[in-house]
Order: sequence, then structure tokens, then C-alpha cells
Amino acid sequence: MKRSDIPYLDDLRAFETVARLGSVRAAGGELALTHGAVSRRVSKLAADLNLRLLEAEGRGLRLTPDGATLAEATGKAFGLITATLAEIRSASTTAPLILSCERSLAMRWLIPRLSGFQDRYPDVEVHLSTGGGAFDFARNRVALAIRRLDFPVDPSWTVVRLMPERVGPVMLAALRDRFEGGEYVALGSRTRPGAWEAWLNAHPQAPRPRTLRLLDHHFLMAEAALGGLGVALAPQAIAADDVALARLESPFGFDPDGTDYGLIHPKTITASAELAALRGWIIAQSEVLQTG
Repeated sequence: MKRSDIPYLDDLRAFETVARLGSVRAAGGELALTHGAVSRRVSKLAADLNLRLLEAEGRGLRLTPDGATLAEATGKAFGLITATLAEIRSASTTAPLILSCERSLAMRWLIPRLSGFQDRYPDVEVHLSTGGGAFDFARNRVALAIRRLDFPVDPSWTVVRLMPERVGPVMLAALRDRFEGGEYVALGSRTRPGAWEAWLNAHPQAPRPRTLRLLDHHFLMAEAALGGLGVALAPQAIAADDVALARLESPFGFDPDGTDYGLIHPKTITASAELAALRGWIIAQSEVLQTG
């Protein structure tokens, strides 16, 4: 049979749908056609093939032996076409970039800036995942990760150092007198319980607190400082926006604590244009923080 002898695709689709659903009316609903239009297409197909495909059975229809054979073939053919199109569309669709970032850094530094990346690269879809420490790129399907480099780095990773971790006390202006008089509550994070002691040892001229209160995360500590609950020993990245907007004061500034943040990706990854754009943007944002 020549390709020119193959019936019209619309007629085959109408027949396959009637055969699968067992009803001309149901087929019309699926195909968004009238009952009469479906019937005409099926009748035309039977006439073109010179075959009886359907026959009456009570108030309904049933397939003839020839109809059943054609229905099986068209069902497989349309199924293959559907699956192939889905595969092609999936392969041609750019997958979102998953960026993993430590929770407090994501909430207080990355997310407030991420709209700038979206405005500049509206076609690049970035999904944000939070986590800390080591992780598995393949298992977590992560493209890039931002981490404080306080854990062993896998030799299969490429690490770009973004910015040193700098810390310092931040507080409401109304708490300045209490701070200077040593009548303040020191707010810290349970993730770094010794941070205040280390900072005080490095700044012997600074007043010591009357008590220390630890919260679960740095972003909670920053919110507590904004709420006037005490003086937070905050990483610069966590408090930078509040200090810039004069919501919090930083009387001693921010000093390096000996660690760095790094931008991490596997050495084996092939950098797409989208990934390169996100990587460059993150590096630029970290440079702004260091010079701000």
C-alpha cells in the first residue's frame, strides 16, 4: 500500500476513539465534534477501505472482526505517537535549575535579591532548596549549592569562594545604652553555640552580656533582634539589609570568623548558558556584599 492509500488521519482518529470508548457520542465529546461529524468520518473511513468496521448491536455498536483488527493497530499507532511527542517535548524543555542554599542565608540574603535575577533572565527557571553541610548532587538533583565551608569538601566538586563569613553584634538603636552597660541579652544560634564567646575573646573591650539566649537558626536570631529581644551576633549577610536600612545598628562592624561561603558544583557538569548566568549572578551579588 502506498502512503497515498492510507486514509485521512482525522478519520482514523475518529474510528479509534469510537472503538476505544464504545460510543459515537462519547467519541464526539473527547474529540470536540458533533455526533454527526464523528459518524460521517467513520462512515467515510469504511467506504474508503471498502470494509465493514462497525455493526449495530441493540442500541449500540460493536466492532466487526476487521474493525477490531484496525482498532488494535490504530490504538497502538496513536499511543506510539503520543508517547514520542511527550518524550520530544520533555527533552526540548529546559529543566529548572535547583539551587541549594543554607536556610538563613536563603531567607535573609538570597531570596530578597532573587527577583533581580528573574527580571534579568525571565526564561531561566530557578527552584530554591534549603539545606546545610554536605549533600549528594545527583540524588538531590541540585545544579548549584551555596554553603559555608565548614565541612570536608568532596574532591569531585568545584568550589568558588564567594565571600568570607563576617560576624558582629547588631541591635536596635534603643538597646545601645543597655549594650554599652553590659545589661543586654546576647542572642546566638544553636548552630554556632560558641560564637559569642569567641567574639568576646577577640574584643576584650566589648561589654559582656548578662545572659546568653540561643535560638534554632540565624534568621530567627535576626528577627529576635529586630523585635528588641536582645543583641544578635549576626553574620554580615544575614543582617546587611537591616543595617543598610538603619533598622539595626552594628557598633563594632563585622569581622571575619575564619570561614568562607562557597559556590559549589560538580566538576563533571556541563555548564549550560542558564547555569552560567545563575553562577555569574551569584558571584556578582557576593561581591556587592563585600564592597557594600
